[in-house]
Amino acid sequence: MNLTKILILVGLVGSALMGGLFFAFGTSVMSSLQRMPAGQGATAMNLINVRIQNPLFLLVFCGTALVCVALAILGFVKDSPGKWWLLAGSLLYLVGVIVVSFAVNIPLNDQLAAVDPNTAAGAAEWLNYLAKWNPANNLRAITSTLAVVAFALALHAGNSAQADSHRPASSVSTVGA
Repeated sequence: MNLTKILILVGLVGSALMGGLFFAFGTSVMSSLQRMPAGQGATAMNLINVRIQNPLFLLVFCGTALVCVALAILGFVKDSPGKWWLLAGSLLYLVGVIVVSFAVNIPLNDQLAAVDPNTAAGAAEWLNYLAKWNPANNLRAITSTLAVVAFALALHAGNSAQADSHRPASSVSTVGA
């Protein structure tokens, strides 16, 4: 197995882990917090936002981004089977996860943390947070999942090309008229 395939696998697994996290948040965690009284839901989310910044999460979140940058560079530099899938998977993760996180989700997390969740202003901020954070999170879940598919297709394209290169050339016979 060569370095490119290892990087693709790491990108695939990292995207899958992040997509699963975003999916779980969107389908269960956020809907549960939304059903709580505003102050309690916001307090719980603030705690989650602090606890998620741990070494393992950051390794997967940032490590996958670095791998995607490397894969995008390889996609531009190397003319190999599946290069467009490499580029697609990398862009899906980098734009759909990293850019959306830093442009939408993280600033909303910071805004929520800046207000007292047990005040009227805190309750209003919580409603604003839910209205904006959830759609952005769902976008991250979708783009992570699509990145997984793109990386799987890149692996498949590389494996198909490798298998074709190991097949003996077929003899072609021509029949005269």
